Amino acid sequence: MTEPDHDYSVVITNATILDGTGASARHGSVAVSAGRIAAISFSSSAPVQWRAETLIDAENQVLSPGFIDLHSHADFTLPAAPGAITQITQGVTTIMTGNCGSSPFPIGELEPLQDATSIFAPQLSWDWSDAAGYATRLRDAAPAVNVALQVGHGALRIAAMGDDDRAPTPDELERMCELLETAAEQGVHGFSSGLFYAPGRFSEPAEIHALARVAAKHDLVYSTHIRSETDDVIDAVTEAIDVARRTGVRLEISHIKAMGPPNHGKVRRALELMAEARAEGLDVSSDVYPYTASSTSLSSRLPRWALDGGPEALLTRLSDPEQSMRISQELAGRFAAEIDPAGIVIAELPGGPYSPRVGSSLTEIAEQDGSTPQDVALDVLRHHSASVAIVNHAMDQDDLDAALADPHVAIASDGWIMTPTGDGSPHPRSFGTFPRVLGHDVRERGVLGLSEAVRTMTQLPAARAGLHDRGRITEGLVADLVIFDPEAVIDRSTYSDPWQLSEGISHVLVNGEIALLRGEPTSVRAGEVLSRT
Repeated sequence: MTEPDHDYSVVITNATILDGTGASARHGSVAVSAGRIAAISFSSSAPVQWRAETLIDAENQVLSPGFIDLHSHADFTLPAAPGAITQITQGVTTIMTGNCGSSPFPIGELEPLQDATSIFAPQLSWDWSDAAGYATRLRDAAPAVNVALQVGHGALRIAAMGDDDRAPTPDELERMCELLETAAEQGVHGFSSGLFYAPGRFSEPAEIHALARVAAKHDLVYSTHIRSETDDVIDAVTEAIDVARRTGVRLEISHIKAMGPPNHGKVRRALELMAEARAEGLDVSSDVYPYTASSTSLSSRLPRWALDGGPEALLTRLSDPEQSMRISQELAGRFAAEIDPAGIVIAELPGGPYSPRVGSSLTEIAEQDGSTPQDVALDVLRHHSASVAIVNHAMDQDDLDAALADPHVAIASDGWIMTPTGDGSPHPRSFGTFPRVLGHDVRERGVLGLSEAVRTMTQLPAARAGLHDRGRITEGLVADLVIFDPEAVIDRSTYSDPWQLSEGISHVLVNGEIALLRGEPTSVRAGEVLSRT
């Protein structure tokens, strides 16, 4: 018998290894030491004789790199729930936060930033001013997953000029650029915008170009929730690509979709536009979550002028009969043309009269109350501090499948819930995004192959985020690893019963430490706040 040649912290044997590159599976073993992949053996003729503190037999299971979620809003929830149970049980080892223009820094005047991010129900101390201060607080919380921060355009704008619907002055734009420079120097990985939401909705392209040039100088990725996902979605994709063309920034178009029956089919054209941009030499990619419903704020469905000045200003308008009528009429027009209110379901809101109606659509409530969907929407906002989360069923399965099958589209959740229990009826993506792809879209439907699906969850998002030592199973890289049963992995969370964890993930290692053991979370929280600098 060959003598053991080394001592390791963890050895995984008999695994079907998918290395994250999209290559075919190989049978083998992996050894971990000091948080890194120390050795790999692809020999199937004889078992390895490595000594280890922990030995894991992965027979009939897949070993892959840990899943990397490019699009998360967990920066608002992770400090209060650092165990990240909903993520670890999905196989997620790294999340990228600060998306859609929303981040909990920089802080100028606090209240407008809190109002703008209230949809995430943040449980934060808010006792920092910048990315470095927030990162320190998050490290103190000892998260179970790694975190790559982004800084949001909305937060930059609020810190520099408030939440008004106007162009910045030259001094205000310079201040935004300075704040972005500071965040880049403090190690953030990206700059994001939410041009669909206030206050990003109030910006013109020139403002984004100025900031994107700063991002490009520091090699930050620019992640954008584009300006429209309905009738003008193709124009919005074109606008985003033009930012990359004019500034040289690396572009990530967030959760690509086309909402409302009149727009179904447009995702394919959006993907073609991105392919044409890559052929032109631009660095352009996208991500997607594997659901045909989105989740966002109810106020995002309102006309732009109604959101000027933030939630308090909106509530003032809603209390004025004339302005409320105007908002209602414009919203009715949008419901008739773009989005079916029967698909807009109340998901979460502060306590108030509509709390018992969580899980009901605007149309259902209107029919029960003898009202109209648009007036129900305004009444819900009026009675719940204009902070109402919705799930919106409005996308097409064929569009989603086209995105899932595109090799330049990463899997990402757009979630933020870290705990397995809670209130409301949130979107299931926080609980099941990655197992859903592996179980529903790979095993059951064959939309893409297993090795390719793993690549879109590992190497691809690692490259987009600039995480060069993660996302592959290669000697010397960080040991963020997942073991799952390809025949059993599945999501359990549904729209009607969302508070359910996924199944089929047996083990998760974060920085070489075991965070999930035989399907159960451990007490180990070995995640790091990853600095780009």
